[in-house]
Amino acid sequence: MRQVVLDTETTGLDPKSGHRIIEIGCVELVNRKPTGRHYHQYINPEREVDDGAIEVHGITNEFLQDKPVFARIADEFMAFCEGAELVIHNAAFDVGFIDWELKRLASPRWQTVAAHCSVLDTLALAREKHPGQKNNLDALCKRYFVDNSQRDLHGALLDAEILADVYLAMTGGQTDLALAQGGERSSDGDEGENSQQLAPGAIRRLPADRRPLPVPTASAEEIQAHNEMLAALEKSAGRHFWK
Repeated sequence: MRQVVLDTETTGLDPKSGHRIIEIGCVELVNRKPTGRHYHQYINPEREVDDGAIEVHGITNEFLQDKPVFARIADEFMAFCEGAELVIHNAAFDVGFIDWELKRLASPRWQTVAAHCSVLDTLALAREKHPGQKNNLDALCKRYFVDNSQRDLHGALLDAEILADVYLAMTGGQTDLALAQGGERSSDGDEGENSQQLAPGAIRRLPADRRPLPVPTASAEEIQAHNEMLAALEKSAGRHFWK
């Protein structure tokens, strides 16, 4: 499955009021693993950026003057996204802006995002998993222990990279350990001799002679301390289920 984690920065909040996209950042995932491919582009919006927006992302009018307009980058951007599931935080905002830009093009090739991609909204997913809690990107980073220390200002590519980590953590994905599809990996990181590519959905059998997992046991001192704690609990609170 191919997914594209996407974020945009804009001149303001509402495309129907004439606001435009000024930055797009995309990160590619295939089968829930980052591939290293990304798309990143600053865009001349052909209008002024609101002061409030500059305070959020720090992208100035002067910086954008020599950047290409959306019409020049539309084919490359949409080709990168085509056929993928877009993973977006608060998808209605970004998709609304992209659709508005595509409408301005009046291109027979590109109509709307929905005509070329499916969309997964991580904000809706987070609200479903954590109702009544803060579910902005910074709050999710804290909840899922994702490093966002470099996020002093919003930036489309940086936010897309952070969102990719948050999405994989939030949906139970493995983000740090690259496990082989078939067989174990040897200690030097290479796949073992019995490694083989498995069909999607196939069961991966671990070799019978694999090293057993270590099973730590409590020391005598730890057992004594544990029993002393149980005795103290029993004295203060009565009978408890640990004993």
